[in-house]
Amino acid sequence: MKKQNDPISPPAKELPHRLCRLPRSTTEQQASPVYLHDMTWRIFRIMAEFVEGFEFLSQTSREITFFGSARLPSTSRWYKEAEKLAGMLGKCGFTIITGGGPGIMEAANKGATEAGAMSVGLNIELPREQRQNEYVQRGKGFHYFFTRKVMLSASSQAYIYFPGGIGTLNEFFEIIELIQTEKMQRIPVVLVGKEFWSGFMDWSRKALLKEQQLVDEEDLHLFHIVDTAEEAFDLVSDTPERTLF
Repeated sequence: MKKQNDPISPPAKELPHRLCRLPRSTTEQQASPVYLHDMTWRIFRIMAEFVEGFEFLSQTSREITFFGSARLPSTSRWYKEAEKLAGMLGKCGFTIITGGGPGIMEAANKGATEAGAMSVGLNIELPREQRQNEYVQRGKGFHYFFTRKVMLSASSQAYIYFPGGIGTLNEFFEIIELIQTEKMQRIPVVLVGKEFWSGFMDWSRKALLKEQQLVDEEDLHLFHIVDTAEEAFDLVSDTPERTLF
């Protein structure tokens, strides 16, 4: 028999057990509540993107992934360097993987295609600026950013970063973190564009290393900063192929 001051459980019908606090994008309806079955189907969609993504990548080999801004025009120096580097790597039999969009991604896909190499694009649905460029030979679209990011980093034997914005920086820091924490084997990570990346390097040495001791000296050697396609090519052209992590 319950005592007078025992907590009384509310009736089951009053419990919000079928509601989920599920984050939604601005393009999704915000007025209606999200129920448990909505989350369940999202999980299935996520699983499907992973399964289809890994199956898609299993058909390629000797991949090198290019990252960089979608906003840089074809007249940009970095567009031209990305195109040149992808062409050089393509002629050596590498598969070039990008996010499939415009800017640096287009440049890398173009260089690979014109070199006769496999040109792959892993696209994402965005409200603006993202579209699959015409130089993608094999493409795969993704709804979720995190599934796409896994695919972009799943099997490549080197990662090349050209100047870019928030997306490029996010992808760079994630790869560096995985290598730093030994969740991924150490492979070449190359930042192309000394003028663009030197400010980041100066800040890292001053604020992160010397002033706050938030990183180790060796952490700042997990990547290389170069200025030309030729320098980048020298760093990645003889890297061994690795399997999916």
